[in-house]
Amino acid sequence: MPRRPWVLRDREITLDLPLFQILKDAGARPHPRITVELFDGANHELDLTSTVSRSNDTAVIRGTFKLPSRGDFTFVASGNLLVGTMQLGDRLYKTEHIANGRLRLIEVDPEKLPPE
Repeated sequence: MPRRPWVLRDREITLDLPLFQILKDAGARPHPRITVELFDGANHELDLTSTVSRSNDTAVIRGTFKLPSRGDFTFVASGNLLVGTMQLGDRLYKTEHIANGRLRLIEVDPEKLPPE
């Protein structure tokens, strides 16, 4: 992948496909425990506050990080794709789809990020 000046660091991650299907279902309750490991080696637990599913197999998933972490996230799930943004403290992370349940987790420098 060509170097992009706004990328501080990145790594490939694998999506938990059974969990992904639950996330896409707005009526699924209770939600299972969901954690993400970013670049600090710690697991941060997510608290889903809103899941909106559309008839075109697309879902928007929003929430916050449970304490002691502080931040929020928004994911868009469509078909077998998941893209999203996570703000944790003063750090910004994005996910990009690679293929077949594989994602790239990117830590972004917001000052160098080009407008979307």
